[in-house]
Amino acid sequence: MSQLLRVQNFTVSSDGFGAGEGQSLERPFGHADPGKLLAWAFTTDHPPVGRGGGSRGLDDYFTRDYARNIGAEIMGRNKFGPQRGPWQDHEWQGWWGDEPPFHTPVFVMTHHERPSFTLSDTTFHFVDGNPAAVLARAKEAARGRDVRLGGGATVIRQFLDAGLVDTLHVAVAPTKLGSGARLWESPDELLDRFHRDVVPSPSGVTHHLFWRK
Repeated sequence: MSQLLRVQNFTVSSDGFGAGEGQSLERPFGHADPGKLLAWAFTTDHPPVGRGGGSRGLDDYFTRDYARNIGAEIMGRNKFGPQRGPWQDHEWQGWWGDEPPFHTPVFVMTHHERPSFTLSDTTFHFVDGNPAAVLARAKEAARGRDVRLGGGATVIRQFLDAGLVDTLHVAVAPTKLGSGARLWESPDELLDRFHRDVVPSPSGVTHHLFWRK
């Protein structure tokens, strides 16, 4: 099977926003509370960030699938950090700490490139290019494995609009944000291009699974 571009464990509010407004160094999700938005993932036995020891079951099944057969990640600059415009501080190396949770090459899309650097087993590359060109680089770096499209919502929309996404797993949380970075008005927007299964969870989120027609 050819390499896939996959969206894994991406969470939006019930009104379709992946993050709020007013992103800053102290508030990566803007006015959104990540403790509410991402509670379903953080409380599982295999959270994508942090320690395990939490619940098992449906939500844990999805968080365990986060890294399966992933060889590279693509993310937007806003997922890396809050800086805008030309980089003023190369010493600051993102929100992810000394041991980022990716464990693969990560391609950060930005109009302002900077030198690559490595933290633990994750190397960050800063690339200026259209979605197809960035995906080609990520697939080469993934060495036959799939590529995860990590977000945020704006970057996912760019790849969706370019027809490059193969599968999506989006968790819809039972909270409204009202404004911010929007993935969709309604998940039905994708049904012209994707099949979909909808799986409600006891935690209150609803998992939407899409695969290309």
